[in-house]
Amino acid sequence: MSKSSGTYSTSDLSRKSGDIIAEAMSHPVTITQRNKPRLVLLNIEDYRRLRGSADKRAVGTIDTMPDSLLGEFEDAIEAYADSDETVQP
Repeated sequence: MSKSSGTYSTSDLSRKSGDIIAEAMSHPVTITQRNKPRLVLLNIEDYRRLRGSADKRAVGTIDTMPDSLLGEFEDAIEAYADSDETVQP
């Protein structure tokens, strides 16, 4: 059962995939399963735009951290520990 908001069930997708894909070319379309959103279909330009604006931060470890950043990190920990010791309950 389709809805005007661009939401279709997985059954709709099986029966009307061409129409749903055509709609997804102009705006994102949500696919539901058991009345819960499960997938979003969107055109490649929107996908690339979203990927381009994604968070570019990388995960690392202390071993891969630059020495200058590690020093700042250690200083911040010491400052926090010192301030915690001066607080009276």
